[in-house]
Amino acid sequence: MNYSAIRTCDIADGPGVRVSLFVSGCTHCCKGCFNESTWDFAAGEPFTEETERRIFEACAPSHIAGLSLLGGEPFEPENQRALLPFLHKFRERFPQKDIWAWTGCVYERELLKESPWRCEVTDEMLSLIDVLVDGPFVESLKDISLRFRGSSNQRILDRAARAAL
Repeated sequence: MNYSAIRTCDIADGPGVRVSLFVSGCTHCCKGCFNESTWDFAAGEPFTEETERRIFEACAPSHIAGLSLLGGEPFEPENQRALLPFLHKFRERFPQKDIWAWTGCVYERELLKESPWRCEVTDEMLSLIDVLVDGPFVESLKDISLRFRGSSNQRILDRAARAAL
């Protein structure tokens, strides 16, 4: 897996101050996407143990609320397979910090049922995520007043409740 960016002091992608990882690769290709440069799976740099170490160091301070996964598409199967071991390590190291993830997939339709994005690790990856922001970006529904979302069709789903907040 490649990643296109790591933000170590992000206040836009989830509550509080966060570390955000932007993975490379997305087959949704939403019209008007704010991060079109991440669609290419080969974009950016390889995600390595050194990358993990840098993220863990950035997450260590007590003022960091958690980790945000964006893209690209974290739920592309090859990205899920690479992220899963990393997320397990993150949970072990930072049990008090939360994990948010953004996906162009609709939770019930594409992550829970057979789809191009569902694979053998999807359920396990979902179990490690506290909050999922789901749904494709729809340019005609763009709303800059929404917190943590780009268009009004997107939902913020709490892992425990699995209901829109």
